[in-house]
Parts: sequence; structure tokens; C-alpha cells
Amino acid sequence: MSSTKEKILDAAEELFADHGFTETSLRMITAKAEVNLASVNYHFGSKKTLIQAVFDRFMQHFTQDLSVEMERLEQSSADKSNGALKVIDVLTTLITPINKLNQLRPDGAGVFMNLLGRAYAETQGHIRRFAMENYADVLKRFTQLLQVTSPNILPSTMFWRLHFMLGSFIFTLAGHKALQEISESDFNQQVTIEEIIKQLVPFMSAAFSFDGDHMNDNQSINSNQTSQNSLGLDSNTEHQSLSAGEH
Repeated sequence: MSSTKEKILDAAEELFADHGFTETSLRMITAKAEVNLASVNYHFGSKKTLIQAVFDRFMQHFTQDLSVEMERLEQSSADKSNGALKVIDVLTTLITPINKLNQLRPDGAGVFMNLLGRAYAETQGHIRRFAMENYADVLKRFTQLLQVTSPNILPSTMFWRLHFMLGSFIFTLAGHKALQEISESDFNQQVTIEEIIKQLVPFMSAAFSFDGDHMNDNQSINSNQTSQNSLGLDSNTEHQSLSAGEH
């Protein structure tokens, strides 16, 4: 039997993914979870903290698995005589962590990407700050591996390519069910999420490796800031108070 806290998280996760953060009120969450408002306040204190807790369930497992994959990649690279990392090697470390989210939650990968997309669209800056406070080392490590593979890319270009890459993952995996239906209908091919990611990684690798850096020097973004923004939820300020949605 699920605990009260888990019921709240499950209800919030589904509603946030379906309706967004702003449009989902605490009343909607308590009604779906069949708990009272006092329970939400007791376990989370605020809607903002609840949003962060929903993300944290995914981030804990995703970053742990990504760390394992990056460690494996670094050891493999060190054991090779050439030792040179390629972009596709780094991007491949994402396949298992993303795919394993489906073991954590029903359609976990799609839900997580949907939530990230909502965070982008609704400018939830506190999510980026929460991620950087708790998972900065893992995210920075991933970015640094990409920088090793592409040492000649300007920091500004690295910034944009990281964001375009994340956007591609979000768009593709948040809508994976439609892609699976099209693949089966048009090509008689049944594909899994893992197979979709394996189609996406070579595409992203080619785009990321493109040697056509024409950005102006004054458009460059400090490389340290680029690493810190690798999650892609960039927002210098919170544009709106979430407490307004707590009704």
C-alpha cells in the first residue's frame, strides 16, 4: 500500500505532466490523491517543494545510473591505446539511464521528459537551481566529457548545442507513443523507447560534432556558466510566484 507521501507524489507527477505546473492547483492534487491539504503541507510545505520532490524521484536514479555509465566510459577510454573519446561515446551513456526510468515509473522516460518540457515552457527557474544544488557534479562531469570530445567548440556554441540536444530528447521522448504508432503504421516496425534513443543518439552526435563554428566572440558564454546550465533549465530569476497556484 502506498504511503500518503507517495500518493501525493504520484498524483502531482501525473497532473503536472498532463496540465503543467501553473495550471495544477494543490486542490487538484489533493483530490486525485484523496488526501487533505494538511497532508501536503506536512510532507512538502509548499507547491514549489512538491514540484522539486517530483523531479527528485527521477533525478536520483537518472544521475546515479549516468555516473555509472560515465565511469565505465572513462575506464574504457583509458584502457584503449588511442584513448580518444568521441561525441557518440558520451551521448551513448544516456541510453541506459533514460531507459531505466521506465522501470522506476510507468512510462518514466516519457513522463520525465514531459516534465522537463513543462519546466522549459513555464520558466520554472527553481527546478534548475534545485538540480544544480543537488546534482551539479554529475551534470558538470557530463558536460566536461563533451568538451573533451570537442575542444575547438566555443563556449557559446557548446551552450546552444547542449540546449538543442536536450530539446531534441524532450521532444522525441515526451511524444514517443505517437512515434511508435507512426513507425508501426507506416513501416510495420514496433520500436521500444531504447530503440528510439538509439536512433536519436547518432543524429545528435552528428549535429553536435558539426564543424561550422561562426559565432562571434562577443556572443561567447563563460565556460563555467555553460557547465552549470547543462540541465537546460536556464532562468536567472523566477518569473512568477508558485504560491499563486496553491489554492
